[in-house]
This record gives sequence, structure tokens and C-alpha cells, in this order.
Amino acid sequence: MAVPKPTFPAPGHDHDRCTADAMHHAEHVCAARSQKLTPIRRLVLEALLASHRPLGAYEIIDELAKTTSRPAPITVYRALDFLMENGLVHRIESRNAFLACAHDHGTASMVAFLICDQCGSVGEVPATKVAQSLNDAARTTGFVPKLSVVEITGTCAHCQA
Repeated sequence: MAVPKPTFPAPGHDHDRCTADAMHHAEHVCAARSQKLTPIRRLVLEALLASHRPLGAYEIIDELAKTTSRPAPITVYRALDFLMENGLVHRIESRNAFLACAHDHGTASMVAFLICDQCGSVGEVPATKVAQSLNDAARTTGFVPKLSVVEITGTCAHCQA
């Protein structure tokens, strides 16, 4: 099985098209689940899509404050919870930050995050087999895993050039 390339923005990346496609995907996901992509949820997702790097909740608030009134932190956290529950945003545990996701995978799909130490970009690749192996190892000790997150730090191809 071929491994998909990570999702770092490539040279010549059409960011407007990328954002439009991701928003269309989000609208489709919400409609299919009879969920509402409210204005604040949309703004939070757009702020994340604009960065192509993980943002903390307060960084999102700062970005939103540039164009609208400053939202309350609880409002942003609720929007992030909704977006995560619907597979539109991932939480990068080691950074306590959030990353937009435009991939069409289930909310329970395991992914590995490839985090560049130099530029802060984050790519994602499927990690179902790795996560399953870790979960199986944990279960052999009697531990019942709830969440598996795989984060790999290193240097992206762009920063190596």
C-alpha cells in the first residue's frame, strides 16, 4: 500500500483554492450530519486554514480580533470542540494547538502528525497500523487506551532544501 504524501503546503501552493476546497468539504460534512457550520465555527476554521500551521486558541482569538469583535475564549473553545468532533480540526497535543483538516477520513481515523521543528508546519499521514499496534501493546498490560496520537518531529522537505 502506497503511503500518501504529507500535507505540507508545496511550492506554488494555491492557498485560495485550498481554503475554498476545505470550506466546501466542511459544509458538505456538516450538511451530511445535519450539523450547522455557524458563523463563529466558520471563522475559527477559516483562521486555521489561513495559517497552514497549528494555532493555539488564543492565537485564533487574536486572528479573529483583526477582522471582527474579539470573541470570548469559551466561544472559540466550543467552536473548536465542534470542529474536532466533526473531523474538521485536529488537536496537536504537544503544542496545545489546533490544525485544520480537509481530508475525507473518519473522526476516529488514526493519523500521525509530522511536525517541522524549523518552520512549524504540520503534515499528516495515515497511522492506523501504528496506532493499532500501540493500542494492542497497551491492552496486553491491562491498560485500556482511549486516544492514540502520534506526533513525529523533524525537518520538512521545504526546510531541508
